[in-house]
Amino acid sequence: MAGRDVRKPKTLGARSASKAEPGGVIAEMAVPFAEAVSKLLGPKVEVVIHSLQTETVAHICNPFSKREVGDPSYMTELDFRAGDSVLGPFERINWDGRVIRSISAVLRDSEGAPAALACINFDVSDVRAAQNAIGALIGAPLSGEEPEALLKNDWHEKMNRYIVGWCRERGLAVDSLSRDDRRELLDAIDRTDGLREKHAASYIARVLGVSRATVYNDLKGRRSSLNNM
Repeated sequence: MAGRDVRKPKTLGARSASKAEPGGVIAEMAVPFAEAVSKLLGPKVEVVIHSLQTETVAHICNPFSKREVGDPSYMTELDFRAGDSVLGPFERINWDGRVIRSISAVLRDSEGAPAALACINFDVSDVRAAQNAIGALIGAPLSGEEPEALLKNDWHEKMNRYIVGWCRERGLAVDSLSRDDRRELLDAIDRTDGLREKHAASYIARVLGVSRATVYNDLKGRRSSLNNM
């Protein structure tokens, strides 16, 4: 496409990371940045560093999104226009229904190739509750649309919205579901093929506060009860 400058991070192979390589950018630039921002702004701000080489979460501070280091980032289709450096701000829904305002910065190596993505997620739920008094804190204009490149493969966001919506329709809280409610929710997710994504069971287990084995046992029990009806 005309006007697009698509660059993919170089593969490190067996070499150790240097400043010009993705690993060097993450270790020497992204991680200190994430630690500094999280310490300055406190637990209401989560900072996630995505490696564009491994397409996984490389570092995370204040992880209220239930993501962990090593989780897939699902950014295979990411590309940037020449000069793009910031994506957002835009709003998302967390797994517990809280409103998150997010902005991401593209971190490049010395050759200008994208090496990492630093995502800052600000929980603005409490701010929204007092919006009239502290409106200046959330005055940055939202982008007209969510960045398609960033969210194209973000099944976490889709899963969060599905779980929150399912619970709201039934007047339930995500973090206090009964065993029967949890089984019903997992069955609904299973019927949408939501568990086919890589590491989906582990992520859903963290959201529901149970083990991955419990997720699989609940699904097995739910299927058995349906078959015996």
